[in-house]
Amino acid sequence: MRRLVGLLAALAVAAGFTTAAHAQNAQTSGSDPLGDVIINALSAITPGLADFKLKATLYHAGARGVGALDSLGCKVVAMRTAAIDRNLIPRRTVLFIKETVGLPMPDGGVHDGYWYASDVGGAIKGERIDLFTGSGRGSMSPMMPLNLSKLTVTKAGQFKGCPPK
Repeated sequence: MRRLVGLLAALAVAAGFTTAAHAQNAQTSGSDPLGDVIINALSAITPGLADFKLKATLYHAGARGVGALDSLGCKVVAMRTAAIDRNLIPRRTVLFIKETVGLPMPDGGVHDGYWYASDVGGAIKGERIDLFTGSGRGSMSPMMPLNLSKLTVTKAGQFKGCPPK
């Protein structure tokens, strides 16, 4: 399933359809045909996937109260670690966030949309999600169009141990 979504994301990026600007335009227009195709493909493979509309906030290393470790005791990973309300989404859940597909990654690649629910926070209650962007305020720049917006979050599986880098 993950390979199929990765392939769809790669095709979208190759076609030039999935960029941060596209994500912002889709958010403001309420239409995201490519994201809908990906979600529909996921739903066809794994019926009953739970979709959430969660209000996103960004956080970075260097911000007050942000440590180097998540709530599992693992290192936080830029553009992968998500903080959630564990009453809504259990920790160790792999999440797919369609609005992040195609965003630039710190290593120069593009985001495949997968995040790892490995952190929690005192302000993360209910339908909210914090996305870790990396080191310093500048790491949030590629994702600023998504800050404070409602994102489509789909449970895509579980992971063991610490999230992959």
